[in-house]
Amino acid sequence: MCCVIAASANVCSQKIAGVKRLNSDTVVAYGLFGLIFTGPLSHLFYQWLDRVTQDRRFRGILMLLGERALFAPIITALSLYFITRFEGKDHEEGVGNLNDLYKMILLNNWKFLTLPVLINLRFVPPMLRVLVANLIGFCWIVFLSAKRRKAEARRRQAEEQRNS
Repeated sequence: MCCVIAASANVCSQKIAGVKRLNSDTVVAYGLFGLIFTGPLSHLFYQWLDRVTQDRRFRGILMLLGERALFAPIITALSLYFITRFEGKDHEEGVGNLNDLYKMILLNNWKFLTLPVLINLRFVPPMLRVLVANLIGFCWIVFLSAKRRKAEARRRQAEEQRNS
């Protein structure tokens, strides 16, 4: 499921950007990331979060803080690096993507996704949390794809200027 959602979100992002021809490498990269990382890590993380937040008084805030302070930074770093690598690019480009975009992407993640994550953790039954997280993730991947595409265009332009 995560694979299909991630790949579909990337296609949607490319269509919104008005690309003439879909970049299939990017679609496959997002799909692989969803299959290998997002799906399994989401399931494991939400199961772990349910186990460690048994105290009913503080459960909601602990779950939200855990998701925002642990899961969001880790999945953001993994996505910026591994999607680049799954596109067939080298380690240096993966690290460059991570260095260029991590802080901005993570801050925007915290800014725009905290309320949807709170709603998911507070009101959605545990068995449906990963599905709802994937639906939230669809919108997030559209945003992430656009930011990565713009950063790549800036890097290409800077490289062309250096080579001129």
